[in-house]
Amino acid sequence: MITRYAMFEGRLKDGKTQAFRDGIRDRLVPILKTFDGVLEVSIAFTNERDDGAPDLPLILAVSYPDVDTMRAALASPAREQAIEVTGEIFAECFDGHIHHHVTERTAYPV
Repeated sequence: MITRYAMFEGRLKDGKTQAFRDGIRDRLVPILKTFDGVLEVSIAFTNERDDGAPDLPLILAVSYPDVDTMRAALASPAREQAIEVTGEIFAECFDGHIHHHVTERTAYPV
């Protein structure tokens, strides 16, 4: 399985934590779930971090069966819509940037 992580590095604007979380959950995730071939969309909001660790208020993960499926999804019109919604959420709630990491992920359920 291929998982593309979006690391949201930066700071939430004062008083905007809930609006940010709601925007991601209610506006962005539904779009990501429409990407062709997506197996799973996962969001992880940070509540705590180690001293000195970068501020990552959100780590978003989108999983695909393989790299070709991921690339096709990233070329789709739905991705443009996701970028637009992300920009709107940024403008209202977030000062920072996103960096992506494409990984080969294996889950080991317990």
